[in-house]
Amino acid sequence: MNKRSAWQPLGKPSTPAAPNVHLTLSPFGRLARTHALATAGDGAIALALAGSIFFNVSPSAARTSIALYLLLTIAPFAVVTPLIGPLIDRTEGGRRGMLIGTIAGRAVLAFLMVRHIESLLLFPLAFGMLVLQKGYAVAKSAMVPRLVASDDELVEANSKLALLSAIAGMAGIAVASLFAFLGGPPWATALAAVIYVVGVAQAFTVPKVVIAASAPEAVELEEVRGAMIRISAIAMSLQRAFIGFVTFLLAFNIRGGDVGIDLVPEGSAVGVGAALALGRDVVSDPPPPFWHFGVVALAAGSGALVGARLAPVLRARIKEEWILLGSLLLSTTSAATAAIVGGITGAFFIALGVSSAVAGGKLAFDSVVQRDAPDANYGRWFAKFEARFQLAWVIGAFFPVLINFKGDTGVKIGYTVVAVAGAFGSLAYFVLTRPRFQHRLRRLAPVARDRAAAPAATVDLDPTGVVVDPSPDPTITLPGPSVGEHTSVMPVAEPSADDIEVTSPTLPFAPPGEQPAPSWREMAPPVVTSVDGVEVDDPSSA
Repeated sequence: MNKRSAWQPLGKPSTPAAPNVHLTLSPFGRLARTHALATAGDGAIALALAGSIFFNVSPSAARTSIALYLLLTIAPFAVVTPLIGPLIDRTEGGRRGMLIGTIAGRAVLAFLMVRHIESLLLFPLAFGMLVLQKGYAVAKSAMVPRLVASDDELVEANSKLALLSAIAGMAGIAVASLFAFLGGPPWATALAAVIYVVGVAQAFTVPKVVIAASAPEAVELEEVRGAMIRISAIAMSLQRAFIGFVTFLLAFNIRGGDVGIDLVPEGSAVGVGAALALGRDVVSDPPPPFWHFGVVALAAGSGALVGARLAPVLRARIKEEWILLGSLLLSTTSAATAAIVGGITGAFFIALGVSSAVAGGKLAFDSVVQRDAPDANYGRWFAKFEARFQLAWVIGAFFPVLINFKGDTGVKIGYTVVAVAGAFGSLAYFVLTRPRFQHRLRRLAPVARDRAAAPAATVDLDPTGVVVDPSPDPTITLPGPSVGEHTSVMPVAEPSADDIEVTSPTLPFAPPGEQPAPSWREMAPPVVTSVDGVEVDDPSSA
């Protein structure tokens, strides 16, 4: 028997070598990690400031300094961004360098805050932190479109970043609260500094990209300056102004309080009277409990989380304009509710409503830009729009700093201001986005997009006076009325030199044979008399 055909025990089956798989993080994933660390550090700084001298100084004494700092905050967005922004966009890694610089700057300021958390130097440090946070937001908005796989993923990517920002910010506040409980505000500030340092290391992993290598073309400018994008940008600027206004309104409210001194116990009135007679200031305005700040911070973070989560779901079902209108109405109703309720409950409602409206409205605005400007460089324009929105935030913050909304009544007046402005903005946005109004705006548009993109055509005349298209394949324009803006043309073959035969018509009052042959410039143009052919009328019959 052949040994090869006999039964043999089966050996152990060989297994193919496992492929060498390396888990790699996408460019957008690297930016998302950087953004999570940056926002966590911002949350820790916010918690540290809440327990520091920043909220213990008299609001009346601090208003002038805060107004000056806010004025300095405007400078980067009103002056530097329009001049330096295009240069940064054309440089490879320019926006990434801005991303790294703004996080590293916050790390340095956070380390300085550890030492000066209880001194007046904290104020310029805190507002330097604010400027760097706003600059970081502009750089991040510019980089997102360049780090996603396609334009279809753009709105989804911004939604993920908004969700991540809300979660990381609340996590930073929670961990910093534990550090503040153990060692006070300096420990929370030190935690923020460490988080920023890790964020800088992560930011170096983000790829270098060129945002916009060249200036915008005519088609891109026309699309971005369209009516719907302009109107939506104004609505979003109003929303950012609301969040800046509410932030400082609640900050002064949490700091100021309206508790006063309890004169019910026996002897309190006498003691207060004696102190006043001696010139002692005992009628102070103690701040509300510290947990009020926690409630407002929790409401703001939860609102941003809800808005970022609901906006993509709503976008799949309704138009972006309705989402923006709904965000304006949400700010209006939450402010009106806060004005009616007042107290910590009112602060909770307005913080929750306005933060939800801003988060959802921003995603809807990004979708409007992507829909109405398909030829635009989104990185360039998202950065410009974000700079305008940050400027609107600072302008909105000016009002509660310059105007003293004192006590619960003053805060309710501030809530009413937001409600009235939101109602007016909602009505204006509803009217401006109606199809009838949009039709009128389109009729007033000076140039259509296709006409702006097409090069200017030159018109030549051939020897017979017929209009000829100067393209490689000549065409003859037929005379007659045109339909709309289009003219019918008939292609003709290019004649060769052998096919040209010059004939001269008989001139009047001259015997045959004695006529000189006229040049081709003296020949009369052909007259079209029928669709079957071309006939030349006798000049003598004229």
